[in-house]
Order: sequence, then C-alpha cells, then structure tokens
Amino acid sequence: MGQGRQEKVATSLAGAVSEEISASLAPVDAELERHYPGDPGTRRPVHTVYVPGDAFAADTVRSWGDRALAALDEHAPDAASFGAVLGLGDELAGPVHDRVRAKLEREPVEDLRVDFEDGYGPRPDAEEDEAAARAARLIAEAYAHGTAAPYMGIRMKCLEAAVRERGIRTLDVFLTGLMEAGGLPQGLVLTLPKVTYAEQVTAMVRLLEAFEKAWGLAPGRLGFEIQIETSQAILAGDGTATVARMIRAAEGRATGLHYGTFDYSAGLGVSAAHQAGDHPAADHAKAVMQVAAAGTGVRVSDGSTNVLPVGPTERVHAAWRLHYGLTRRALARAYYQGWDMHPGHLPTRYAAVFAFYREGFEQAATRLARYADRAGGDSGIIDEPATAKALSGYLLSGLDCGALDLDEVHHLTGLTRPDLNHFTTPTPRPRPSDGHA
Repeated sequence: MGQGRQEKVATSLAGAVSEEISASLAPVDAELERHYPGDPGTRRPVHTVYVPGDAFAADTVRSWGDRALAALDEHAPDAASFGAVLGLGDELAGPVHDRVRAKLEREPVEDLRVDFEDGYGPRPDAEEDEAAARAARLIAEAYAHGTAAPYMGIRMKCLEAAVRERGIRTLDVFLTGLMEAGGLPQGLVLTLPKVTYAEQVTAMVRLLEAFEKAWGLAPGRLGFEIQIETSQAILAGDGTATVARMIRAAEGRATGLHYGTFDYSAGLGVSAAHQAGDHPAADHAKAVMQVAAAGTGVRVSDGSTNVLPVGPTERVHAAWRLHYGLTRRALARAYYQGWDMHPGHLPTRYAAVFAFYREGFEQAATRLARYADRAGGDSGIIDEPATAKALSGYLLSGLDCGALDLDEVHHLTGLTRPDLNHFTTPTPRPRPSDGHA
C-alpha cells in the first residue's frame, strides 16, 4: 500500500520505427562527431607574441618580461597609479597590479611565434635557412631547459605562388631541426598566413602529412592555425562562408583562426587611421569566424593594435588605455586570445585579462556551485548544462592564466580542478596535437 495506482503507459509506434529513424540519422551522428567534437579542453593562451625570425633569441621570453616590468616601473610604479591609468577601482587595482607583476616575473609570454612572414621580410635563402634552423635549435633548448613559453612555433610564409617554395622550405628546415634536436615539443604551434582559398589549407594538410610520413610520426601529429587576412577568406564568390570550408579542408588539423587586423582592413579599403580591432569590418569578420568555428574545437583569436606604448609617459598611458579597452572589448565578445607586438603591451594584456576574470569570479563560482548542488531556486537564475560548461570553462581559463587561484575557486565552489574539467569536457576526445595542452 502507499504507492498509489500505477498509470498504464500506452504507445502507438512500433519499435521498428525508432530503429529506422536511428539508422537514417546514423550518417548525421557520424558527421556531428567528426566535425563538431567541441572544444578540446586544453589550455587556451591569452595572447600570441610575434617576434621576427632575425630578432628571436634564447632570452626573448625573459627579455620581454623584463622590458614589461621596466615599463611598469617607469610609467606606473604602484597599484594606485596603474589602476588610475586603466580606470580600475580600488578593489581591483591592488590584486590586478600584483598579479600582473607576478605574471611578468613568472611567465611573461604564453604563446610565441617566430615570424618568417610580414615581420621578417624577404631575405637571401641562405639567411632564412639559417634563421629557421636557429629558431628550431633555440626552441628545442628552451623546452629542454624549462625556459620556453607554454606554446612556441613559427609563422611561415603563405602558400601563394610568389613565396610558396620559400614557405615550404622554411617549415621543413624548422620541423627537421626540431626532430634532429630530439623531437617535436608538446607546445609546438604552426601558423599559416594569408589563406584565401580552402585549397591552400588542403595543401598545408598534404605538406604536414608528407613530413609525418618522412619521420614516421603518428598521422595528425601536426596541427596548424589558419590566419584570416583577406575578404575572400570570409566570403566566397558564391556567397558562402569560405572560413567554414577552410575548417573542413583542414581535416581535423586546424587548431585556431587568427584575425589579421591590418591586412584584412586594408583589403576592404579601410583607411589606415581607422584600421583597428573595433572597426565594424573587423567585427563582421570575427563574428563569421566565430560562428564557423563554434563546436569544431577550432579557437578564434583577435588580432593586434599597432599603437605601441613607447615614448613619454603620457603617450604610454594613452596606448595602454587603448590596448586595455580593446582587450576587454574582445573578451566580452568571447575572443579570448589576441596578438601582442611589443613588450609594453604585456602589462595591459594581463591587466585586462585578470580584471575580466576577477570581476566575474564570485558570480561564476556561486552559480556553478548552485548548479553542482542542484539548488539554484533562490538565486533567480536557473542554469542549464551548457551554461555550467561555460562557467567552469571561465574559471579554468582564469586559473590557467593566473587571474585566479585554485584555493579561492575551491573555497567558493567546493569543486576540484578535475570537477571543473568534468563540467567543461565531460567526454574528452583525442585531437590532432595542436600544442595547446
């Protein structure tokens, strides 16, 4: 007694109907699994630093950190002055300033690309060969000695006819040098610039396949970023989104889409004075990239500003405010990575990132804790699994870059890092190595 009457459940469809539907959708299931595996769940660097191939040296990472610290000492030596420049409230100025300095001392660069494209320019072949071999040696030594940035690699020349052979040779010299020095580092990242047609992406895939075969590497070991710098990379002549085709053409090897602010803007006829990451043309391009990449595991990166924080303090402060504002704007639009072209950009890159995560930390942690406890009724917000995934991803990103500490996250959420990882990627899937581990 006490259970009450059990309702009789009736159905009208035969079991064969469900089986037929499942069979008809099996190709779609496979398509979703293959092309939309979701975010890889690996660490996402907050920026990419570009250093010309002839300027890259063994101490580049440490030198950038030291120069950034020197800029702080000269132009904003304490939390109050730094906060005043960027408009940080008293409650944020101290923690952000302290964490920025600690970051510059501990890990000033998260992702570095030795540049053999626009930042390098045409050189005699022997000179570029030597620079590519030297980059491989220095990067291999940095990983061996524990002095490397978490992610490092090169930006080769593009696969357009005029520089194709040179680009292929530089990539070959660089990768061969790494293999001869002991193998490909886990943090290796490659960037293919000025991609206009999906066929160029396919050619890059074939190139990497050939290298893997030559060295007996596992298929798919080498991934690469696609740099979006032309209008044709966004919209094809038939009106379709070319960038979506490029992701498919990469056959699972694409790890990122990087927006090229100035080449793209110039190609659309935007005058030099108005070429910036917040121009409407830039917003449109990045929005298309973002939608094309959603769910594919390919991450989108913003570009850079060409306004450098150099010269008198007043000029440095103006450049810092611009860079800080552009970075915060990008973060709000879910572009969690961007380019930094000068050591003076590092203080405001990290200030913007740290402020972004610290401002939203308590709310995100509280919401995730309520979701984990299934007790969100009195919060005024009912979150779904997709939101829990976003909240945990937000906290993990804050932890990875140094904006948050594990102890404070655990204190508010009651969750461990494995717990957060479970919410973000409940069913991890192996992906071609992109270095972002």
